[in-house]
Amino acid sequence: MSSSDFRQIAIRTEAGKAERLFRASVSAFCSLTRPSRREIAQLEDLTLPLFDEVSVESRRYVAAALSECDYAPTALVRRLAEEPVEIAAPLLTRSNALSDIDLIALIGRHGLPHARAIARRKELNPTIADLIRALERPTLVKTRPPETVTKLTPKPEPVAKTDTDRPAPGEGAENARRRLRSMMRPTDDAADVNTFLGQPAYVKLRETALTGNAAFFQTALADALDIDFATARSVTGQSSYGALLAALRALDLSEDRAFLIAVAVYPSELPHPQAIRLFLDRYRLLHREAALDKVRAWKAETLSRAIRDNAPDAPGAERRDVSNSDEASAGLKAS
Repeated sequence: MSSSDFRQIAIRTEAGKAERLFRASVSAFCSLTRPSRREIAQLEDLTLPLFDEVSVESRRYVAAALSECDYAPTALVRRLAEEPVEIAAPLLTRSNALSDIDLIALIGRHGLPHARAIARRKELNPTIADLIRALERPTLVKTRPPETVTKLTPKPEPVAKTDTDRPAPGEGAENARRRLRSMMRPTDDAADVNTFLGQPAYVKLRETALTGNAAFFQTALADALDIDFATARSVTGQSSYGALLAALRALDLSEDRAFLIAVAVYPSELPHPQAIRLFLDRYRLLHREAALDKVRAWKAETLSRAIRDNAPDAPGAERRDVSNSDEASAGLKAS
């Protein structure tokens, strides 16, 4: 589809009839067997500015049409997926334009209504299916017996690991970490470059967080923020994720990536959709400059502590100077 085709649609549409243009452009696009990137971009450029002007019925129509389209424009699909489930359901259930990370973020923002629609997808990633079951029954993460996990992962190796972890009280959380690790492969390391060290910080933070070993993650966090290990340990050693939130925001991670790390480090703090939504809201509202100021304060405190530790005898020397002028004088001569 060329730009002239879109112009013809616009010409045939009366002025102000955004509804007809919105529907007609998407219908024409869906008739293409294999649209080019340029045609996909053209559709997004045409429809996204009209999005807030069209009715709920038009959005529902377009969502249904794009759900059957193999090359649907990602930006438009994501925008539609943020709509109430009555509109977004066809895309949540069928669209290939939504990645696993998109689905996790949608569940975090919209909770059970979107999660239940996503659960109807064919070949749904087992980790996302497990997350949806945990949202349906929040106690499932803590009380689910190993046999349930075995049914979800029938391969021999995961079964062996589940059996060995059977006595551990946090077996459900550990299993979730293992499955998140298997799902979250490095995709675009170029987008993960750390502004402090120029390294793919997100990948390192994600992998160490999913090990469940606090020291590994604290070391990676210290490297990413260029702070000492003691400070990194204090950031993750708190009862809530407030300090970690600032650390992740300072690294300028996207909200879905920050959520994945936070839920791996603080699984008990994010047990249900309301808690996840609160985390995402807090993360969006936290300005990056404020987070960077927090990191600078940590570094300043570390430097101040180092100075104090390296000069333990200075006060005593002053007291000796005041109490014994002869010793002070001798000291000056010796110098």
